[in-house]
Amino acid sequence: MNSLPLFSEIDPDANFAHRHGAWISRGQFHAAVLTLAAALPERARVLNMCHDRYWFAVSLFAAIARGSLTVLPNSAAPEHLAAVAAEQTDLLVLGDQDAPPVAHLPYFRVDTVAAPPAPAGTPIPMIPFDQRVACVYTSGTTGTPTPHYKTFGRLRLAVLAGAERLWHAAGAPCSVVGTSPIRHMYGLEASVLLPLFAGGRLSAQIPFFPLDIAASLAEVPAPRLLAITPFHLRKLLEADIALPPVAAILSATAPLSRELAREAEHRLGCPVIEIYGSTETGQLAMRAPCRDDVWQCLGATTLETHEGETWAHGPAYPTPQMLNDMIALLSPTTFRLLDRKANMVNVAGKRSSLSFLNATLAALPGVEDAVFCVPPGGTDTDVGRLAAFVVAPTLDRKTILTGLRAHLDPVFLPRPIVFVPALPRDGNGKILARTLSALIDQHLGGRKRP
Repeated sequence: MNSLPLFSEIDPDANFAHRHGAWISRGQFHAAVLTLAAALPERARVLNMCHDRYWFAVSLFAAIARGSLTVLPNSAAPEHLAAVAAEQTDLLVLGDQDAPPVAHLPYFRVDTVAAPPAPAGTPIPMIPFDQRVACVYTSGTTGTPTPHYKTFGRLRLAVLAGAERLWHAAGAPCSVVGTSPIRHMYGLEASVLLPLFAGGRLSAQIPFFPLDIAASLAEVPAPRLLAITPFHLRKLLEADIALPPVAAILSATAPLSRELAREAEHRLGCPVIEIYGSTETGQLAMRAPCRDDVWQCLGATTLETHEGETWAHGPAYPTPQMLNDMIALLSPTTFRLLDRKANMVNVAGKRSSLSFLNATLAALPGVEDAVFCVPPGGTDTDVGRLAAFVVAPTLDRKTILTGLRAHLDPVFLPRPIVFVPALPRDGNGKILARTLSALIDQHLGGRKRP
């Protein structure tokens, strides 16, 4: 398999993207991609900073057609963009904003390029299977963001393997509404490439708040797939607002508790599917958390353990990929997820995971948000005491500790508990490592380890 067509063989008259109350057909999308590809200046790398998911997709595929690598930063923060620009030289910024989103780099506004109707029989570009098309940066939840390069054929294989299970759960290809940022691996695969490669429909909106999610769902026809994060799903259910029928819910970026999954299935009347993956691997496995805690690998992916590490093999990877998580391997294609290696802590000789502790704390009545952390003086493997930041306006420290004692060994009870008005989460509902470090420095920096 040396080359693949840029576009899947789907009816060009079929609706593809919903934007500002109007539908854009697949043929119109194809024409926009090819027109932009012809208009772009010659560059080896482009920085895709589009806000609108449709123009993001047009820019991504125009760059692919030109043979350019698309760089996808995990944040629009100036310091992160400066670091990316220093690492990725000769960048051209693509965007749909009036003002250049990155002041010191050349800018090309993509939504001003008019696309005439493509003549019948216009040839579809063929893309080498191993052409590097995207450089995706990790989110930075466990340290400094790092780049990972994705090739056209392998991205397509992974997305189609996931689509087979998702469309089966939903009953048909869906209109996809996604809350995750489009430059994040999950947002890219689920809300852009899934509808594009697998015959779904794309929503140009990137909603964040519950009312915006409801409005975005109402704009697109059934069947609908809601690609969301556990944090956003919890807030959506807490809002208790009316939603149009949803055929399936897809969750990723953080562990989804069985309780939250069951509540979502009960309230929305649809199956909940969870993705396991990472920036390094892309989507690797899926499960139905309400029915099973066992993950099933996607496509032809298999896993094996070697010298204490688990490696993923398959056509979606140019070389075996080491997982950054601790898993219990049941077979080459099934496993149970324990936690991220970086989340495992040892307190007084007893081991637990920060993900489990966070979920337990967040589930207490009255707790709106919370995160455990290792205070100054501790390490991942030798922690004297854990601390926690908590958003719980109606609770006090004693009430929280009493609630936790019913679920946790006493060595894992947080001391101190720091009450804060809100926790700064990113678009995926994650708290980045640098953000948590700043909170620790601000509130716990002067505390000595017990």
